[in-house]
This record gives sequence, structure tokens and C-alpha cells, in this order.
Amino acid sequence: MNILLVSTYELGTRPLGCTVPAALLAEAGHQTEAVDLSLEALRDDDVSWADGVALSVPMHTALRLGLRVLERVRAVAPRVPLFVHGLYAEAAADAFAGRLGPGDVCAAGEVGSALLAWAAALKRPVPPPFARRRALGSPKPAHRPAQARAGLPGLERYAGLQIGDEVRLVGTIETTSGCNHRCRHCPVPVVYGGRSRPVALESILADADAMVAEGATHLHLADPDFVNRPAHARSVLETLSRRHRGLSFDATVKVSHILRHRELFAELAAFGLVLVTTAVESTSDVVLAHLDKGHTRADAVAALGWLRSLSIEVRPSLLPFTPWSTAADLLDLLDFVAEEDLVESVDAVQYGIRLLLPPGSLLAADPDPVLAASLVGEDPAIPGTAWRHLDPAIDALQVTVAALAEQLDQAGAGAREGYEAIRAAYFAGLRRPASPAPAPRSVATAPRPRLTESWFCCAEPTTAQLSALGAGSAADAGGGAAC
Repeated sequence: MNILLVSTYELGTRPLGCTVPAALLAEAGHQTEAVDLSLEALRDDDVSWADGVALSVPMHTALRLGLRVLERVRAVAPRVPLFVHGLYAEAAADAFAGRLGPGDVCAAGEVGSALLAWAAALKRPVPPPFARRRALGSPKPAHRPAQARAGLPGLERYAGLQIGDEVRLVGTIETTSGCNHRCRHCPVPVVYGGRSRPVALESILADADAMVAEGATHLHLADPDFVNRPAHARSVLETLSRRHRGLSFDATVKVSHILRHRELFAELAAFGLVLVTTAVESTSDVVLAHLDKGHTRADAVAALGWLRSLSIEVRPSLLPFTPWSTAADLLDLLDFVAEEDLVESVDAVQYGIRLLLPPGSLLAADPDPVLAASLVGEDPAIPGTAWRHLDPAIDALQVTVAALAEQLDQAGAGAREGYEAIRAAYFAGLRRPASPAPAPRSVATAPRPRLTESWFCCAEPTTAQLSALGAGSAADAGGGAAC
């Protein structure tokens, strides 16, 4: 069968939501073509060619854009079966329920078996009824065929790793799926329930070999948390560093894991780990406790210091706007970024991120009194549960900052310019006298590694992203939202 694989956004990297399914489907004898709508246009001929369309929605931004794609596919080929997969597949089922029917599947978790079953069913004269699927797979290592490019652009079209004037080509691999933790604001535990599964080492090596053969000198490890399985993480990086000398890596890791596995990070640095993204989220211990992050403000400072002592740079992700955030919390977060010399490491979009409560949210299922007082019901435009801050000025500030972040991104503003503009907006929106940013405790002298993609997986799509998929409704306008 002819199957079109579609991705809307995967953090500026070549989408695993296309390359992994392409490999599985090709191994089963299907013909595939892939289109990455962050770089390419979706043509009517692409849809007309397909016996089925598989759409990847691994994050909030991708889902918001994916709803547009579903509308487009339905307009061009009303009866072509859809396979919507990724962390936000169940949210897509809710948001697009009126247009999903026989032959369509929304699948979250380990979707390989569901994908192959859906593709096999395309041959049936009578399609099976619409289905939701969630599968976690066994805890044993998952064997996968090497990722298949399936016509996607070359690595040079995707985000790179910049160190000073050098920009390295970046390949993307996954070494585990799921996560062992249950942070209450995150969509991963909604699907995986606090469990993770390793990818078999031989499958990882096959992916890495292919990326290096294509010119990659850096690998982005796309796991929700690379150190969920410490022994596996060490084995993977040690093997890759020996197999491909000079290869560098970046990964996402919880603050608590950085501190718990300090000595491991000394080894990972020696193997080529140069950049860690970590969910600092807030400097308010109250907010962090409500999110069940497992760390404090002091822990974040300690983790940052430890990684930098190993010459590993940190890229924090932030969640400034929650129902519990106060004006003092917001201003403290800005000061923290300056004090810890993170201004150059934080993209403008991070300062406008707002808590998202997707379907199945652990927070919304058991709200504390502050969150309960903030909830305003289901919002099909998000989709999920909407909330309003008890201080309207904070909600208004979030909208202002999210719009400003988009403007800064579109203008190509540098991180420091963005910080100063957003700092001014924070003080103005909170009606506080402006004050200069505090001096950093120490300043890095060596060039800092950074990924060249400046947007974020859980932010609202930009106007440019939405425009590329066609005109939308007023519901498409909104501020950043954190998954």
C-alpha cells in the first residue's frame, strides 16, 4: 500500500515521527513517502497518491498544526484512512472526533504494531471502525529497523549544533521511549504511566551509523529523559564514542537525575556529551512541588554548577505561567537567568510558556484548591482543560510576552536582546518599577554549544507556521503553552 507520512514540527530536527514508521512500513512491504511541513509544503497530489495517511503529533505544537493537516487531508481525500500517532494522539481524537471514522486510528505509546495492523487493514474492502490505541510494549529492549529517510530533506536543512562559528550537522536518534517519572504537568506519564523502555543497542547503532554516513557530527538524543536508565545511557554513549570518534551529543535530563548520577555525567562528558536540556521550569519551590518535579531552586543551581564544571552546557526549559505563579515568582525567574549566566542559553519563547492541561492531565484529575479555582472547563481549541489565573494581570502579561517572543524570533533577535525586551515587558505588565538585571555569579569564557532551533515543542504555533498550512480561525491565536 502507498502510505504518506506527515510531520508538522519536531523541534527543528528530522522527524522521528516519519523516519521510524517509514522503516517499519518498508520492512512490511509498503511504499512510503514522507513530508515534513516545517520545511516543505503538502501537495494535493501527495494526499491523492496515498492509500493511507499517518500523521505524527508528538507534542502540543505539532498537534495544533496537525489539526490543520487533518482538515486539509479530509478536503482532498475524504475517505482516505488516517493514522494519528504520538503523545498527543488521544488529544487529537478528542479534538477531531467529528471527522474521524471507519479506517481511522489514533494511537499513543508504542505504536509499531498498531501502525502495521492499520496498514494491513487498508487492503480490506470494508474498513474497520475508528479505534483508539495505547500500547506500552514489554520492558525488554525494542528492536527497530534503521530509520528510513523516505524522501525527507537532508540534515543540512535541519537545526544544527553551534559552537562559536562552527555549526555541526545534527542527526536524531532515540535510545529509550517513555519515562520513569510522573511529573504532573507532563503528557508522557499520561501515556506511559511512569514506565520506560530501552531501544536495543544494535538498533541505536544502526541509526547512528546512518546519520554519521550522511554527515552528522553531532547526535541529538530525543529521549524524554536520557538517564531514565543510567546503565543503558552509559553503554550507549561509550559505544558510540568509540565507534565514531569526535561525535558529540546532547540530551534531555531531569535536574534530579543530574544530581543523583553526578559521577555518571563525568563519564558522559568524556564520551562527548556537550549540552543538556533540563526542565528547570520555575524558581518557586511552591510551583515545583505542585508539578511534582522532584527538585528545588537550590537543586537547579547545584545541577547547573555541576554540569558546567564538566564543560557541559545547560539549556533550561521554563514554565513561568502557572495558576500558582506570583508576580514575585516571575521576576525571580528573570533574575535567576541573569545570575546563573543563562541569558545566552534561554530562547525568548521560554519566557511566555503557559501551563497546558491536556486530556488526561494528572494535575486536572486531582486539582489543589488554587488550580480548582482557576479551572474554566474544556477548551476544544487547545485541546484540553482551560484555566485562568486568579490575577488577570498575569494572564494578560503571558499573552503579551508570548506575542513578543514570536516577534523577536521572526526578527532573528539574539538571546540577550530578547531577554532585555522581555524583562521590560514583565516589569511593565506587572506594574513594577523596572530594575536592571543582576550581574552573573560567573561568566563562561569558552563558546557555548547551542542548538540553532529557537522555538519550543510546547509553545503555540507561530503565525508563520499557521500561515504555511492555510488560514485558520480566531482560536489559532494564543500564547505559549507548556506540555
